[in-house]
Amino acid sequence: MEYRMLGNSTLQVSRVCLGCMGFGNAATGQHSWTVDEKTSRVIIKRALELGITFFDTAIAYQNGTSEEYLGRALKDYSKRSNVVVATKFLPRSTQEIDNGVTHMTKKKAG
Repeated sequence: MEYRMLGNSTLQVSRVCLGCMGFGNAATGQHSWTVDEKTSRVIIKRALELGITFFDTAIAYQNGTSEEYLGRALKDYSKRSNVVVATKFLPRSTQEIDNGVTHMTKKKAG
């Protein structure tokens, strides 16, 4: 695997970034074609074995289950200091910005 510096930062990442939009609970998101956690873990583990250290995901991917699957797999298969995770969150309202909200949180059922 080839590695590069990420932009002007001191972060070194694999030249290949694994996009995680295809991971997540197909029943809870906007796409019916995503793969479940078991399959996602197989893919993530293999990516790590091949030297991929750069992963891209987002809270919008299957209502956050992509991030959850990726996080659990990385915790089990890698050291956090060895990988870079790029993620995005949904736009904030003016009120959320004024209130200092920096990330989206899931509402608990009930």
